[in-house]
Amino acid sequence: MESVARGGTRWKRFALVMVPSVAATAAIGIGMSQGALAASFSISGQEFKVTAKELEGYDFVQYGSIASGKSLKGEALNEPVAVSGFSKAYITNMCQSVVTTLPFGLGDVTLRLEAGTEGSTRQPEKRVYAKDLYLDVSQLDADATFEDIDIGVAAGSLKNPGIQPGTQANPFGFSQRSRTATLTNVKQKAWATTAGTFKLPDLKLRLHSGTSKECFKG
Repeated sequence: MESVARGGTRWKRFALVMVPSVAATAAIGIGMSQGALAASFSISGQEFKVTAKELEGYDFVQYGSIASGKSLKGEALNEPVAVSGFSKAYITNMCQSVVTTLPFGLGDVTLRLEAGTEGSTRQPEKRVYAKDLYLDVSQLDADATFEDIDIGVAAGSLKNPGIQPGTQANPFGFSQRSRTATLTNVKQKAWATTAGTFKLPDLKLRLHSGTSKECFKG
């Protein structure tokens, strides 16, 4: 871990960015036992994978929650997640994939989406743009830099964007925030993504037989 004054802290190759495992697990466990963490929408029961060359986000917040839904077999799901929120974010070279197993022994099909592949700091209009973005993340690896970071603040004090609308969380629960968050070489698994606005330049969506076209393996 490398610290660069209070204005920014950098971690390299970490999972569940900025969520200390003990504190996050305790907060999620308490929330589940009290029924305090619930979303207004249901997840599909399938995780999906996302990669990006860079995510440049503003007004970053993060807190523990539960993603609820039904598995493909109809079983109830209550998956612990780290919810990451941004008032706005710009994403370069984004890939998203999800694998579905077809019935009757027809095998696997991968849905792969790519966008912002021509984006760069020199061509900002080519980057993916998201407003009021929330990510329900179960796994994340990246190189990350945070500016003006506060760790261990009460979730109820989060503002702009704050806790995701339509969800409930313990207002005194563990959370963290920073003015900016820049993640590079991103690989993540997530249960859900929501945004008030999502602009996808150079959008490409393809179906592929098998799993060789997933955004990443593992």
